[in-house]
Amino acid sequence: MTSPRTADSLDEPEFLDRLRDRDPDALGDVCRAYLGQVFRAARGAGLDPGGAEDVTQATFATFIESAPRFEGRSSVRTWLFGILYRKLAEARRVTARHEADDIDRVFESRFDEDGAWIRPPRTPEHETEASELRDALAGCMEHVPHRQRRVFALREVEGFSASEVCKILGLTTTNVGVMLHRARNRLRECLESKGFGADARS
Repeated sequence: MTSPRTADSLDEPEFLDRLRDRDPDALGDVCRAYLGQVFRAARGAGLDPGGAEDVTQATFATFIESAPRFEGRSSVRTWLFGILYRKLAEARRVTARHEADDIDRVFESRFDEDGAWIRPPRTPEHETEASELRDALAGCMEHVPHRQRRVFALREVEGFSASEVCKILGLTTTNVGVMLHRARNRLRECLESKGFGADARS
């Protein structure tokens, strides 16, 4: 029985050739390596378990279909997440919901014209249970506009670099920076309102 491939080995030229030939073992290696991450990212984007499963299946179906066209200009992981976020955008258009982005007013008061913090986020001043903080953060994420949530999840949760996020979402570096700041600010405001911030009243 062969050992699971490492992420780096999934980007080796020999492996990419097999991937483009739709070698079943190579396709299976990618699915095993990233299935959990893709599903988790779909859930993080706000989908319920059923919706996340549907989008995950659609992502891997497109991945398999488009494998012969993969040129290797990005990593397999970046390419796969690019497919995922296109599928999420399609799913969102189907359920077409308009979200009021009232973060603009808050953003203007928190950041200068270069995107730097005017009033930096504060560290919670009291100890909280990790599980409580995770639950509060998950609830707050529901109130972050979907584009900002995607940038935040890719950068802070999945650990993609800024340039990789730009490739996946088709955004400029400036847009990614602004949306990341906005997401962080909205999350901080929400967490403070739930008692996790320095300004929260007991």
